[in-house]
Amino acid sequence: MNLNATLFAQMVVFLILAWFTMKFVWPPLVNALDERAKKIADGLAAAERGKTELESAHKRADQELALARSDGQQRIADAEKRALSVADEIKTNAHTEAARIIAQAKADAEQQVVKARETLRSEVASLAVKGAEQILKREIDQTAHAELLNQLKAEL
Repeated sequence: MNLNATLFAQMVVFLILAWFTMKFVWPPLVNALDERAKKIADGLAAAERGKTELESAHKRADQELALARSDGQQRIADAEKRALSVADEIKTNAHTEAARIIAQAKADAEQQVVKARETLRSEVASLAVKGAEQILKREIDQTAHAELLNQLKAEL
């Protein structure tokens, strides 16, 4: 065997193998690697987009939370103001009602005092008449002495 012929045959086989590999094996491998690299790049880009969207969602959530807190505090302040105004209104109504009740009680008391005075006057007049009757030992006609009784009531 000739060393040159063997070397030449090996070189031809190597070149055929290299051509076959470059023509049929290498392009699917390169395509698979490119496709995989593209998927990885897309995944990394999606992860970055997700990260920025998450950050913006956190910011929006914080803003909404702050807005809800301020709205809640405003509502609490409004409720406290309404409670104070209702309490003041209730106090005013209570004072008005108390004054009305006191005035009514005073009027009732005055009416009872007037009634008691009238009753007392009539009883005193009756006692005076009975006393005069006892003194005179005779009955006094009330119709004849109506004027005398009215004067007596007026004086009492």
